Amino acid sequence: MAIPTIVLLRAMVFDSLSLITEGSQVVKLPIETDPIRLAMLGMVDGNGHPYSWSAIFNGYNREAMASCPYETIPEYLGRQPDTAFPMPGARVTHVWTDNPKDAPRVAKASLIETVVDRPEDVIGEVDAVIVATDKGHEHVERCRPFVEAGLPVFVDKPLVDNMEDLQVFRDWIADGCPILSSSCMRYAVEYAPYRTGRHDLGDLRCLSITMCKSWERYGIHALEGVYPITGPGYLSCRNTGTVHRNMAHLKHKSGVDVQVAVHRDMFGSFGALHLAGTRGAVAVQMKDTFQAFRAQLEAFVGFLKTGEYPFPFSETEELMKLVIAGILSREQGGREIVLEEMR
Repeated sequence: MAIPTIVLLRAMVFDSLSLITEGSQVVKLPIETDPIRLAMLGMVDGNGHPYSWSAIFNGYNREAMASCPYETIPEYLGRQPDTAFPMPGARVTHVWTDNPKDAPRVAKASLIETVVDRPEDVIGEVDAVIVATDKGHEHVERCRPFVEAGLPVFVDKPLVDNMEDLQVFRDWIADGCPILSSSCMRYAVEYAPYRTGRHDLGDLRCLSITMCKSWERYGIHALEGVYPITGPGYLSCRNTGTVHRNMAHLKHKSGVDVQVAVHRDMFGSFGALHLAGTRGAVAVQMKDTFQAFRAQLEAFVGFLKTGEYPFPFSETEELMKLVIAGILSREQGGREIVLEEMR
């Protein structure tokens, strides 16, 4: 059963969050501040989200953005009409980057008022934070100060890349901490028709999707791209590739086989999806990065304004198990990893 991306699958309303650390603020959801004040925190190699996501929220300075080290960002921002900026309902007001020299450049390009010396400096100044880094093994410690302060957190994909850290996030969610994580591929407009119906494909038998860079950081893009089409119910993962050439076979309870290829230099095949069914087949490729990012960020703002999760954490948990299973399988010579065994 396909799962519509924008449909709210579960509502979880937080009346208030406890004051956990001395001096921290009590945060309530829904947040009634208009616009909601956001902090953009962290920037690692190969990831320009502080530039792009902040620009989607705030608008941007074209001259300053032209110097962005990620050339695709000013390119796709420049293709949007002026009416696309700013995004209503929220604004990035504070920024911190791992390299202190980057933050003023991001702030100038994406119209952010305040650069802070430490990420914790935003506590008490903003309504929510975005951890804009994509190294899963760092996310527990990057998020911890804000979870303990009661601030809602959006975490870039993948949330984690190991079971120990997944358990930490599970515990935080169980305690009522408002945490959301996703890949923009969940919102890719090119995939939308196949989330809500099969058209003339018949019963799906095989899906394949390709991705660049690494399984650890970009495998989740491929996995979350197909997940709303297949729905939950993955049984196992076998990765018979290498660190730079991952070839994963996923089994789903519906009988659908999913093939995921993540190659280090396969940039031209980012998000190339093929669906094969009993009556037909179709191939589509994710192209509109801006709209996918915007819909992803709108989902976070909607969560802050309503207290309603756009999808249940159980989906994120299953996706993270697939990411982790792909790593374990590769490290164990391509052994099939059964998700039910992952505790």
